Amino acid sequence: MVRGRKKSSIKWRLAQFLEIRWWQQYLRKKGKEEYLNAKRAYWQRVLNELNLEIPVGARVLDAGCGPAGIFMVLEQAEVVAIDPLLRAYAEKLPHFVPEDYPWVQFENIMLEHLSVGEPFDYVFCLNAINHVSDLQRSLAILAEATKTGQSLIISIDTHRWRGLKWLFRLLPGDVLHPHQHSLTDYQALLKQQDLQIIQKHKLKPGWVFDYWVLVARKG
Repeated sequence: MVRGRKKSSIKWRLAQFLEIRWWQQYLRKKGKEEYLNAKRAYWQRVLNELNLEIPVGARVLDAGCGPAGIFMVLEQAEVVAIDPLLRAYAEKLPHFVPEDYPWVQFENIMLEHLSVGEPFDYVFCLNAINHVSDLQRSLAILAEATKTGQSLIISIDTHRWRGLKWLFRLLPGDVLHPHQHSLTDYQALLKQQDLQIIQKHKLKPGWVFDYWVLVARKG
């Protein structure tokens, strides 16, 4: 068991190192305002597709927010945005300036280390859950962070083929993502946390992975 945890930690640390390198390369030739405007438009389309309108003053968690998460378009809410690479983003990516988002409380922490306190009206974990170190603990914290009767919105790349899923688990075919699962796997993991899936949307189809967003209701 200890050996398994150590191996998982090494995979996660490697993924985090490569993640910031990926962002630096990806944003290298993208102008700040053009990129951020495109991200705002994208997040608004996602909210529209899910038919989600976040009320004024709602408490929102953006878990694994990255440098341009959905926090960007939630000016009317009270947002806590967490990510273990926030300091690195602020230091190495000119596209991310925390002071540009005065409605957001940024915290440079792993999801596994989040102390929930008062639950949130809405919890977002978008393209982030397969980046965490401890998947089971992270899902338990997301469930704890979601107020009873409210929604967790989670998006993930999911394997389409069982054989490739197992192959990617054995070989470093996708080192940025320590966890390799199918849509069925993720749905089962959410149900274990007393979360009822009420919406499923395929945002982007692919040959190896499909990109899905799930809306799950707590309680």
